[in-house]
Amino acid sequence: MIVFGERVRNRRNALDWSQEYAADQIGIHFTHLGMVERGQRSSRLENILKIAEGLQTTPGALLDGLPSETPDSDRTD
Repeated sequence: MIVFGERVRNRRNALDWSQEYAADQIGIHFTHLGMVERGQRSSRLENILKIAEGLQTTPGALLDGLPSETPDSDRTD
């Protein structure tokens, strides 16, 4: 989900946080966060909730308006 990853990256940048700091706030490894930001890793609902909370935003802010199906929609975390 490239658009989701872009939203995550944009939010992290808006907070002026490094990937390492953001990942620590979220509770995931920074390489995992990097993969999410590049659209290389899909996230389960639990991780989306963790990402939103860690980035001090809502899941809706990261998900609203995203297409429901993508070529990678069968990939899971």
